[in-house]
Amino acid sequence: MSSQVRGGTRWKRFALVMVPSVVATAAVGVGLAQGALAASFSVSGQSFKVSTDRLEGEDFVQYGSVAVGKDLDGKDAAHAVAVSGFSKATITNMCQSVVTPKVPFLGNVSLELRAGTNPKKPVEATNLYLDIAQLDADAEFRNIDIGVAAGSLKKPNKPGSIGIQPGTQAKEEGFAQRADGAVLTKVQQTAWATTAGTFKLSDLKLRLHSGVKECF
Repeated sequence: MSSQVRGGTRWKRFALVMVPSVVATAAVGVGLAQGALAASFSVSGQSFKVSTDRLEGEDFVQYGSVAVGKDLDGKDAAHAVAVSGFSKATITNMCQSVVTPKVPFLGNVSLELRAGTNPKKPVEATNLYLDIAQLDADAEFRNIDIGVAAGSLKKPNKPGSIGIQPGTQAKEEGFAQRADGAVLTKVQQTAWATTAGTFKLSDLKLRLHSGVKECF
């Protein structure tokens, strides 16, 4: 799935995503929760791509939802997403890319962001939620439960565990899954939004490129 959006772009729309996002985990039969809203904000008209060598997270949850916002022409838009969450996560060798198409006089312009390139200094995040449209990865889960009601994701015997993203609406009876931990490698993801309580990026590098330059 390409992060490039069709249609003309005016200068006031040339707002590249500056906050990096990270990959989620693979879904096993994720069901779309009717009437759910994913991120607690209106998503932009541009999806973005993220790749990483390794993501290791604790207290994994995942459920279906919808990310709503506007497209680059200002029209209402909605996107089916798999919302994945971790109470904390580390990410090694992360790349994020966003392409803004058809900028006047410049053509396509790409933003490329890299962080956590040193395995000893990975990206660190807490209370991480990801609205994903596409994911390719190798995944391993620890103590996974598949088919949990979304409203029951948080484990009462684990104070640090997480449930549905605070401040959002999701169908509590909808399909969900959870695990004590997850490890994903060789990750390639297309996403619409990411939120986190904290996001620490080591060795952050941000570049703008003419043309299309994406993480994968």
